[in-house]
Formats: sequence, C-alpha cells, structure tokens
Amino acid sequence: MALTDRLARWLLDGDVPLERSALTAALTAAADELAPLAGPADLEAAVDAVVGLGPVEQLLRDPTVSDVLVNGPDEVWVERAGRLERTAVRFPDAAAVVAAVERVIAPLGLRIDRASPAVDARLPDGSRLHALIPPVAVDGPIVAVRRFTQAVADLDDLVAAGGITPEGARLLAAAVAERRNILVCGQTGAGKTTLLNLLGRRIDPGDRTVTVEDAAELDLGGHVVRLETRPPNTEGRGAIDLRTLLRHALRLRPDRIVVGEVRGPEALDMIQALATGHRGSMSTIHAATPDEALWRLEMLALGAERPVDPSVLRRQIHHGFDLVVAVARREGRRSVTAIHAVHPDGTEERYRCS
Repeated sequence: MALTDRLARWLLDGDVPLERSALTAALTAAADELAPLAGPADLEAAVDAVVGLGPVEQLLRDPTVSDVLVNGPDEVWVERAGRLERTAVRFPDAAAVVAAVERVIAPLGLRIDRASPAVDARLPDGSRLHALIPPVAVDGPIVAVRRFTQAVADLDDLVAAGGITPEGARLLAAAVAERRNILVCGQTGAGKTTLLNLLGRRIDPGDRTVTVEDAAELDLGGHVVRLETRPPNTEGRGAIDLRTLLRHALRLRPDRIVVGEVRGPEALDMIQALATGHRGSMSTIHAATPDEALWRLEMLALGAERPVDPSVLRRQIHHGFDLVVAVARREGRRSVTAIHAVHPDGTEERYRCS
C-alpha cells in the first residue's frame, strides 16, 4: 500500500473529526511513529485523500489557477492566466473521482449517482463545482471547478492592465453614478463577473442593492443583501430558482437589483423589474457582442411561461437597459471590447473602449 493511502486509512480508521485542520494536526502528531520519513507534502496528500477533492486539492491551493478540469482519473487540466495546461495529477481510478465529488457535495445536501448523474454546487470557499458521471458522461466522470479570482480591484486597475481605455472606464463609472442600467455580455470565462464586481464597487454605499445569483460570487460592499438559488435536495424538492428570488428581491425595498447571470425565463422577470423603476441595476448574459446580448435576452424572455408580445418586449428591453458592455478573453487577457448605449427608439451608440 502506498504511503499516502496508508496514512489516509489511519485517519479514516481513527476518531478524528473529518475537518482539515483537525486531520492535519492529528497526522502531524502521529507522523514520527506512523511514517518517520514522511514529509509535509506526504501528510498533506493524505489529508487531501480524506477531505476535499483528493489529489486536485493541491491545484486548488494554487492562487494562479482559475479552473480545474478533470476529464477522468488520468487527465487533469488547469487554466492559468487564461491558458489551459495538462497536469501530472492523477486519481487512482474513476471511483476515486466520484468519491471525491461525493465528499464535497454531501455536506451541501446534494448527491450524484446513476439516477442523478449531474450536480452543480457552490463550495464553502466560493468555488463552483459541476460534475457529470456515467451514463451521461460517456467516457467516465467529468469534473469542472471554477475558482472566482478577482485579479483587479478597481476600474483603474483594469485600465492599468490594458483591459479598457481610460475613456471607457470613465464612461462606465459615470454610468453607475448616473444610475444607468447595465448589461455585461461575454463568453464563458471572459470576465463578466469580474467586471460586474468592479462596477458594483462604484455604487453609492447609501444605495440598498439586492444581488440575485445562482452562486454567490459578487462582492460589492456597501448596503448589500445577497440572495442565492438553491438546488433540489436529495428527494428532488426544495429548489429555489432565480425567478423566485427576483420576486422576493422586489419586496426587499431595493434601490438597485444585480442579477449575477440571466440564462433562462427569469429574463422576463428582470426586464419587468427594471420597468418598475429600479434604476442602476445590472446583470450579465452569455453572448459575444452587444447585439447578440439583446437578441438572446429577448429569446430568453420569450421562453417564459407567460405570453408576451415580441414587439412590446423589444421596447421594454430598449427602455430597460442603457448600456451593453462586451468583454472577451484574448491571448490570456480579459478586456472590455465594446460598449453600446441603447436608446428607447432601438438605436445604439457605440463607444471606443479598447
């Protein structure tokens, strides 16, 4: 039996609470007797095998890693500085991958098995985990962990990093101060949430802001009330979706509403919330350009159960949002690529931003 496995078995057979600090302390105290030649890395690996995501925990402790992608037990990738690279990290087998996922989702009241082969969870450190297992994952278990890393702290830092022009930064800062509604668009990993955080930090601290998210990633500061969706429990009950939270948000006396991401029929609820006078609200959407963002927002809203006239909806969208900001990742760097002002008559005004 390998040293790591032997030390992990000792931890599991003992009565030490399954908590990282307690396990580390117990193993350190017993190391001289159990494994006199074991180093700190061996002890850490043994603890990783008992709690958390096993061997990939070492990758999650690396501050330069933004994503960890497990394509089965023998293929683990990470993203650093916007670039994917394969690592030497391995799991013993496919069962070990599934067991690692089960360890981290069980305390959250979630499960993954053949009857429920997909899970989406926010981990205690704020990371977002998505996992799929057979039969939906054909070649074995797949795990993706997205760590939220705020590389820049302010719009001025984004300017210094070359992510936006000074003129573009001033335009966005003024839009927040003037309580203009802003929609941020971009593809996965483009930096939508990062920009939303930067804009949110420009909100007047006296404004009451209610945030609505699938996973609570926003850190706006000031007078903020945070709402987060809840997935179904192991019996398939108790789910709370974005649409429900948006309705609750309207009853919490918000000055502004910030929706982390619009991806479904809640788009209609958000558009109608903007029509009730909550100026200075913001959201993000998956789309490559401002024009595509408005088209997709319309498509999502039309998918709601309540029938709505498309022409009326289009007018509501153009009255609701004042700015659409596109972000993209190019050569490992995230930057603002377009800013469009949207006018009630359906016309747009484009600004230079990069």
